[in-house]
Amino acid sequence: MAATEIAVTISDAEWRVMRIVWTLGQADSRTIIDLLEQQHDWKAATIKTLIGRLVKKGALATTKDGRQFIYTPNIDEQTAMDTALQTELDQMCAMHRGTALAHVLEQTELSRNDVQELLDVLNKKLATAPAEVACDCLPENCERSCE
Repeated sequence: MAATEIAVTISDAEWRVMRIVWTLGQADSRTIIDLLEQQHDWKAATIKTLIGRLVKKGALATTKDGRQFIYTPNIDEQTAMDTALQTELDQMCAMHRGTALAHVLEQTELSRNDVQELLDVLNKKLATAPAEVACDCLPENCERSCE
């Protein structure tokens, strides 16, 4: 797969489509529809609309195979996940991102390798981390808004 670095905003429902195509590497609309109808009890028309949106956004590429369209990812899965998570974090108060991340980590199942990788990253960051992260909410009255 030659996924490009396209910045795409993907809705929650569109993520479901993308996860199928990323997992399979490529899929025709019938496969996507069958899987999503089983998983989410969605109608075929809804799924076709989602696929169409993803094609229009550039997240999926299409090739025609006879009467069928084959969909392949046009964006890398890890890059899309990283971008989506960073976008969410950027919307939060800088002073509270660490706490939010800690709460998410407490509730997320991770492998031992994942935990070790996180520990390695955190240990590296610890060496240069400031004592406190400045608030980025409001220029004035920031302390009151972030308490």
